[in-house]
Amino acid sequence: MARCVAVIGAPGTGKSTLVDRFCRLEGQSPPGAAASPADPRIVGFTWSDEPWWAIDCPGSIEFLQESVNALTVADAAIVCVSPDPAQAVLAAPYLRAVEASGTPAILFINRMDEASARVREIVAALQDYANHVICLRQVPIRDGDKVVGAVDLISERAWKYREGEPSALIALPPDVEEREHEARGELLEHLADFDDWLLEQIIEDHEPEGGPVFGIAARVLAENKVIPCLFGSAGHGNGMVRLAKALRHEAPPVGALRERLAEASGAKAPLMAAAFHARHRRHVGRTIWLRALDEGLKGSAMLGGHALGSLVDAGSDKAGAVSEVPAGGLAAAVKSDHLPAAGMLTRDEILPAPAWSAPSPGQIFCILAPTSDRDDVKLSTALGRIAADDRSVHVSQDAESGGQRVESQGPIHLRCLRETLAGVFGVETVEQPVPPVYRETITRRAEVHHRHRKQTGGAGQFADVKLVIEPNARGAGFAFDEVVKGGAVPRNYIPAVAAGAEDATARGPLGFPVVDVRVTLTDGQHHSVDSSDMAFRIAGRAGVAEGLADGVPVLLQPFHEVRFHVPSIFSGALVPVVSSLKGQVLGFDRDPGAKGWDVFRALLPGAALGDLAGQLRSVTQGVGHFDHSFDHYQELYGKEADKISAERAEARAAH
Repeated sequence: MARCVAVIGAPGTGKSTLVDRFCRLEGQSPPGAAASPADPRIVGFTWSDEPWWAIDCPGSIEFLQESVNALTVADAAIVCVSPDPAQAVLAAPYLRAVEASGTPAILFINRMDEASARVREIVAALQDYANHVICLRQVPIRDGDKVVGAVDLISERAWKYREGEPSALIALPPDVEEREHEARGELLEHLADFDDWLLEQIIEDHEPEGGPVFGIAARVLAENKVIPCLFGSAGHGNGMVRLAKALRHEAPPVGALRERLAEASGAKAPLMAAAFHARHRRHVGRTIWLRALDEGLKGSAMLGGHALGSLVDAGSDKAGAVSEVPAGGLAAAVKSDHLPAAGMLTRDEILPAPAWSAPSPGQIFCILAPTSDRDDVKLSTALGRIAADDRSVHVSQDAESGGQRVESQGPIHLRCLRETLAGVFGVETVEQPVPPVYRETITRRAEVHHRHRKQTGGAGQFADVKLVIEPNARGAGFAFDEVVKGGAVPRNYIPAVAAGAEDATARGPLGFPVVDVRVTLTDGQHHSVDSSDMAFRIAGRAGVAEGLADGVPVLLQPFHEVRFHVPSIFSGALVPVVSSLKGQVLGFDRDPGAKGWDVFRALLPGAALGDLAGQLRSVTQGVGHFDHSFDHYQELYGKEADKISAERAEARAAH
């Protein structure tokens, strides 16, 4: 039965180096890089005669969704972190994802040979962002400031690192004994919170042997009670055997994952597989990466209600066909377009991916237009396929421009998307800004009398209306009423006047849609032969247009409530950002679902959203994200309003 581990962490923490070192433990050559910075590198290797898969996830925070997707199919996760306590915050999004998923995780402090801080300081800084207790499983052996080995706190064996060779077993150095004894006591106390026997041993002042404690540690990890912490240097091979052994002996088998996913999905039938990644590939078509969860998979077998297509090797640098995949194994499926990019699969059903794996809202927005007008339909189709493969891409039709609005997680993500459009789908594109959704209204009551008369031989057109146009309550929208007496305007024509009045709000004197006005039909005249619905609709539209111009129109800009999700240490830095964007701080609260995080709320003009992601990343070291929703419209005056109206007029004149 194959095992699978997701290797996640911030950029520069040595994830790929670690996965390569796993391959080299038994003399295998590691594969090349992933096809794109947006894709995980999927690597198969053997350790202790057992098949393993590692999902080497992209490091950029813009591709955090790939780490989340990998957690849906992993038996365990390795969270790679820096040895610098000041960079602990960079691990916060990954610790948050691990805890939300319920995936057993091991924290690996990489590049410990470069560490200047004490391990306790590093763990303490990371603990600020983890609800689970982070249990130190080793203490370092130092020669001056350099880490030259480690002591296992359960077995109490000491190992000295050797460049290019396995670590050497040595006697416990005397200068480490006190630190080791203290750290072991803390570890045992943490584990005793979940084991009565161990608690009894501690109370009775017994020194438990390593064997039973290893068993307790394995159970506690499998049950996702704590996050054990190991350290080493993947680049030098230090600590890698210990990490691999921890995975082999303590990470749960695929059956535990199957049970976890079944509980999350409420599946009635056995889960056969889970999908976690999809891409369209040139000359290949759509490819979906799967993990077998039950008895394995075979090509052409029923999966998700349809026959499975061909199966090929899941490895990032391989494409050889495979006839079957053992339980726990990974494979890529082609000619299986019915399968989702992420989700759980029984023989007959497709179940959605777990709720905790839902993607973040888009962080940057743009309109993508084809360089050739002939590619409009082609672009729309291609974007739909990309969004189906990548759940962190959101595509819609922009209401203002009619173009393809694309929301992505950042500039690198968007660049990769455009490269896919060009390289896979043959559509070259240009980026255009998303136009802000401005509106206009009136500030003064206006009365108008409009007569529509047209005679062209035969039946003519006649409609006479008297209207009052006045401001409505902000957010109330358009309203129509009538107080006509004596049948001056027959009842059957009044709906046409209302329709014409609403037609006039599609474009006001400033060039924008009109909101929050009330129109009242007070009087009018009709002709027994020449009056018609069309005539009264035209009269209503023209009359309201006159009244809007007389009602002292004013521009309205949209304001959104923006919720920033940031580590608590950055909340204060958001105040000047909001002020610089002409926004209003509403306050902040601790995030109940993520330790060390705040939800910072503010009102911001809609025009500020386009620059928000860059400013947020700059003040949160790249780890913050936001979501937003429309809140209200607010009047805008002065030079800024005049400029916006002039630009609108120029744009309409150009078209």
